[in-house]
This record gives sequence, C-alpha cells and structure tokens, in this order.
Amino acid sequence: MNDFFTTSIIIATLASGIRLAVPFLLAALGETVGQRAGVLNLGVEGVMLIGAFAAYYTALETGSASLGLLLGLVVGAVMGSLYAFITVVMHAEQGISGIGIYLFGLGFTDLLFQKQVGTPIPIRGLQTKPLNWLAEDTSHVGELLFSHTVLTYVAFLLVPVVYWVITRTTFGLNVRAVGENPQAADTLGVSVNRIRTTAIIIGNTMAGLAGAALALEIGIFQQNLTAGRGFIAIALVYFGAWRPARVMAGSLLFGVVSATVLQLQVQDVISGSVSSIANMAPAVLTVIVLVVVSRRIGQPAALTRPFTRDG
Repeated sequence: MNDFFTTSIIIATLASGIRLAVPFLLAALGETVGQRAGVLNLGVEGVMLIGAFAAYYTALETGSASLGLLLGLVVGAVMGSLYAFITVVMHAEQGISGIGIYLFGLGFTDLLFQKQVGTPIPIRGLQTKPLNWLAEDTSHVGELLFSHTVLTYVAFLLVPVVYWVITRTTFGLNVRAVGENPQAADTLGVSVNRIRTTAIIIGNTMAGLAGAALALEIGIFQQNLTAGRGFIAIALVYFGAWRPARVMAGSLLFGVVSATVLQLQVQDVISGSVSSIANMAPAVLTVIVLVVVSRRIGQPAALTRPFTRDG
C-alpha cells in the first residue's frame, strides 16, 4: 500500500482518471443539452456502443483513429435523428424509447462484431499529444494536465462552450424555455419541435463521440464495451444539476475513483474476491452522491413531457 502513496504513482493515477473521465464527460454534456430541452435519453448507452464500434471498425480497416472519431460523430447524429423522430414527431414515451435505443445498440453492435470481427483485435488508438513545454513542467502539473490526447483537451474545453451556449445564446435561451414551459415558448414563436430535435441530435452526436473515444482510448472492442457508462453519464447530469461545470466535476470524480481502483488492483493491494467488489466502487459512489444531492436540485419542469399544442 505504501507504494501507492508515491508522487509518481499518484500523478499517474490522477492523469489516468482524467482520461477515464472523457467518455463520461462527453456523453453527460450532450445529455445535459438534451435534458435542458426537456428530453430524457435513456439510450445513451446504446448510442455509445454504436459509436464505439463504428470508430473501432473504421480504425481497424483504415488505420485512422481520426476517421474513426468522425464516424462516431456521424452515427451519433444519425441515432439522434432517429430518436428525435420517435420522441418529438411521434410523441412516443421517452423512457421506453430510450431503452429501445439501448437494446438496439447492444444487440446491433454484438451482431456486427460477431460477423465482421469475431474476436477482439487490438488497434492503434488515440495518441498522446503533449503540449510542448507545458508537459515538461517539473512540478508534475505538466504530466498531469498536459500529456493527453487531443480529444481529452477538446472534451474539457467543451465545458465552457456548452455553458456559454446554454446561458448566453438565443439557442440556449430557447432550449431552457422549451425545457421549462414548452407551451409558453410556443406562444412566443419558438419552434419547440425544432429546438428539441436539435438538442437531441447534439446530445446523441456527443454520445457517439464518447463511445468512439472509449474504443480508441482502450484500443479494442468487445461486446458491451461501455459496461454501463452511458447510464452513469445520465446519472452525472443529475449529479451536476444540469450545469456543465458540475457535470465535469462528477465525471472527474468517477474517473479518478475508477483509476484508483485499477491502480490498486495492478499493485495487488486489491485482489481476489475483493477485486470484484472494488470494481463496484465508482457506481456505488455515484449512487450515494445522487442520494445526497437529489434533495437539493430541481430538474427541468418539462423533462420527459412530450409537447403538443393542445396541451
């Protein structure tokens, strides 16, 4: 255990936690936009799986991780369009529709993997891009913060971007309006269906990117690769009270806890039957935090409520 409390191990664990937080952060930021518009998407997990397979298979066939990321974005947008049609146009119940998207993604990627790949084949994933002299900081801050993949930097830069869009733009104002009182927004000339459709596509595009990031970070794909990460991302939106900065904090917390458990397992501090229990720590921590904060937050008033002009 003493070996864990060394500067190099702690820095490496925290840096790993930042990397592990990226898929959660991307998916949770996208879901934040969707939920602020009044749409709950329980299919995030399924979209992440499809994005992960698209990115993995593209990188496997072409050798290009960048092209894999692009495909992850595209399939996320396509799934977002499908989900928007189901929930916004057809007024289907959001919870059931989301579970349907999840089950589709789980089964579809399993089928594609079995038919097109068969067994897990490692690929060349995302490469670390140190920010020159910043990464060489002798205080270890450089190693901790500036020795990551480009997508990691992008993910954290999206936090202030999403905040600015939601709070400082006309689109963001409309998103919040249709999420709180779509009937009132409609009377003011806001197209509720258009705003919700756009928010859903943004959210699912980011979920597809999150899945792609996961597959390319690990460098491999297997059945149910996401292992519940999409559902954790949804929980992180509630943890963050629909605020990007708090969503980021929750993602980092989950990532660091996961990295700590992995590091303790590598050093045989946690082993055997205890290891399986320890793997539950991030999820258990999330549940505990949600129980604590759930009494102090209020969700968007129109969340999960389909909009019709007759009320």
